Amino acid sequence: MPIYEYHCKSCEAKFEKLRPMSAADQAIKCPNCNSPKTARTLSVFAVAAEGGSKSAAASDAGPMCGRCGGPGPCAMG
Repeated sequence: MPIYEYHCKSCEAKFEKLRPMSAADQAIKCPNCNSPKTARTLSVFAVAAEGGSKSAAASDAGPMCGRCGGPGPCAMG
C-alpha cells in the first residue's frame, strides 16, 4: 500500500496516509481539525546514490527538475 500526501483546505495542515490505491482519491478527514475539506497533493521524492562522483552524463545534463528526478525541465505540468 502506498503512502499518499494530503493538504487540509481548512487548517492548512499537511499529512500522510497509508491507503490502498483504490482509495487514494476518496474523501479523507484531516487528523488535525477533522475537516473533510482535504485534497491529495503531488509527492516529490529524491534518491541519492552512494559515492561522491557523478557520471559524465549526469553532470552534463544540467540541474534536476525536482518533479520526476530527471535532468532539466520535464513535460509534467
